[in-house]
Amino acid sequence: MAHTDQIVFFDTTLRDGEQSPGCTMHHTEKIRMAHQLAKLGVDIIEAGFAIASHGDFNSVHAIAKEVHGPRIASLARCKREDIEAAARAVEPAAKNRIHVFLASSDLHLEAKLKITRAQALDQAAESVRLARSFVDDVEFSTEDGTRSDLDFLVQMVTVAVQAGASTINIPDTVGYTTPAEYTQLFRTVRERVAGSENIIFSTHCHDDLGMAVANSLAGVEGGARQIECTINGIGERAGNAALEEIAAALITRHDRYPYTSNIKMTELYPTSKMLGEIISFQCSPNKAVVGKNAFAHESGIHQHGVLANPLTYEIMTPASVGFTGQNIVLGKHSGRRALEHRLAELGHKLTREELDTVYERFTELADRKKSIYDQDIVALLNAHDVEPLATPVA
Repeated sequence: MAHTDQIVFFDTTLRDGEQSPGCTMHHTEKIRMAHQLAKLGVDIIEAGFAIASHGDFNSVHAIAKEVHGPRIASLARCKREDIEAAARAVEPAAKNRIHVFLASSDLHLEAKLKITRAQALDQAAESVRLARSFVDDVEFSTEDGTRSDLDFLVQMVTVAVQAGASTINIPDTVGYTTPAEYTQLFRTVRERVAGSENIIFSTHCHDDLGMAVANSLAGVEGGARQIECTINGIGERAGNAALEEIAAALITRHDRYPYTSNIKMTELYPTSKMLGEIISFQCSPNKAVVGKNAFAHESGIHQHGVLANPLTYEIMTPASVGFTGQNIVLGKHSGRRALEHRLAELGHKLTREELDTVYERFTELADRKKSIYDQDIVALLNAHDVEPLATPVA
């Protein structure tokens, strides 16, 4: 079960993602996003934190009722009222999950929870058993797992497995670990926990040092088969591992990661755009895979290469992730070939001499103007001080 070649995508955009400042979603927006996540092909939707508020409870409950395909999960602390609320919230789903978590690092146990290791082990076991009394599918997370004492982490995972957890998540809660460390952590825990061959191990990485995606893939190399992630990488502080980057890496580097998933790649860009509309800000233009500039080429050398053969500068096609925009951006670094290509797309076929004339005007304009639009290019054809150039072709 735990060693298949299937990667399970656990999307927490509606829970951890929504905890990102400025990313709050209203009830109807959460429902809309959940339907799109189902269309994208995610395996599990963490729809919210049921105990957090009436609104969160209602959203989880509505998603459990209305969204079909993915398993619907709710987060819960290791507290009876949290687990009971989560159970009620996910109850309508055809497939559901309760996701319980408890800190495993001494820093969190002492400073935040003020409990001993022994008390933590008891709480973990009791909470997983309680969750299992409501649902068949229980996930247990060791919060701050990557800063935990290894022997104690193994103890806590063992207790959770014995109590009935079928998925074990070892999160890098504060984005502290490195890829090599994370790979080894999963290998060690899997070796030392009895029955781990029947458990799905999961990654959950934050991007505080910019390594969330790299760490997630490193966890897979260590034997993890579930990846927790969000659309556009939104989430607490610097965010979570970005779903679209992981999905693209698994496809593009299938030689390195020979795994399958249920993600429909052509839905990546539409899903990213929808989230941007809902939370009122799009991802950074240079964001991998779904950023506005992810497939944009302004350098003349790059443009010439891409027009000759896209593989020269693109490791995946824009269409493969659902991107339909213009990928040749005209600016001061552009060459004749790109200008000629865009003019042809606009219906203007030029002779070599005409192209030279227009290109000279174009470079002068590009030095003065940051953004060159199609109307600017057409205007160059009809500059008042020269004869009109070629007529549009049909």
